[in-house]
Amino acid sequence: MKQIFSTFFLAVTCILVLLICHSALATTNEPMNSLVDSEGTTIHFNKPFTRIISLYPAHTSNLIYLGLEKQIVAVGSGDARLVQRPQVRFQDDPERLLALKPDLVLIRPMISRAYPNLVNILEKNGVRVVSLQPTSLDDLFHYWRALAALGGVEARAEKMIATFKEGLANLREELASLPMEKRKQVYFESIHRQMKTFSPDSIAIFALETAGGINVAADAEQVRNTNIATYGKERILAKAHEIDIYLAQNGRMNPVSVADIVREPGFEVIKAVRQNQVFLVDEAMVSRPTMDLLQGIAFIRSLLYPDFAQEGLAWQ
Repeated sequence: MKQIFSTFFLAVTCILVLLICHSALATTNEPMNSLVDSEGTTIHFNKPFTRIISLYPAHTSNLIYLGLEKQIVAVGSGDARLVQRPQVRFQDDPERLLALKPDLVLIRPMISRAYPNLVNILEKNGVRVVSLQPTSLDDLFHYWRALAALGGVEARAEKMIATFKEGLANLREELASLPMEKRKQVYFESIHRQMKTFSPDSIAIFALETAGGINVAADAEQVRNTNIATYGKERILAKAHEIDIYLAQNGRMNPVSVADIVREPGFEVIKAVRQNQVFLVDEAMVSRPTMDLLQGIAFIRSLLYPDFAQEGLAWQ
């Protein structure tokens, strides 16, 4: 009888231990989220990140829009959105970043390609590194949703997307009556010194086409998985008489002036150069995947169709 009682007691004890362990796991393990970044890496996480270093201005802008400003502990050098935060560079000693005790560092593919050691050291020290940069409109909404998921504010991304779509619909409606034969043909420069344009599926070309422009370099070849495409001076000059407007993004990636473009040897034959239709566009408005794209589209439209007014279009 004593042996039966001991066996029973042992069995009950084991069951209780199992129940306690199961209960502990159920209460401490939050649902696991996952996403795939721009380099194909699957990121698993079970809680929002709260100490974020943003090494790309677009990440910073979008995090702020999503209400995650307080979670940003540092930004990249030259990032004007949060000047009061510490500024770091991806060229810095990784210890400088680690000293800020981040749980997440947001980068883009060009950083991991150029500085793989930075990524390796951060990850070895328990810091999650996520590389994000959409290269097309299809990627844009996934990108915003990914940022929101990392910060635990998924619903805000949906609101952000809805606001963007509404603004986009308004811009498209305003230009719906513009006949194709009256639309300007545009060459959109991305890097002057290399004679590069934007890839046909890029966000910048999306902005151009939404503004009512026709991309004369639709046959450009994309460089890796980026927004940039090769073209070359010979191909530009081959279409010299078709280019009504010559646009160039302007900023850190392409520090060019109108004078640089106009004085480029051979460019005097380009229709847009002859007719003084060469303009610069702030790269932050057309190349970065932020809500500023709406402003960029409206700005490009004002360059292509200066007669556009609130009452309608001049050709109506």
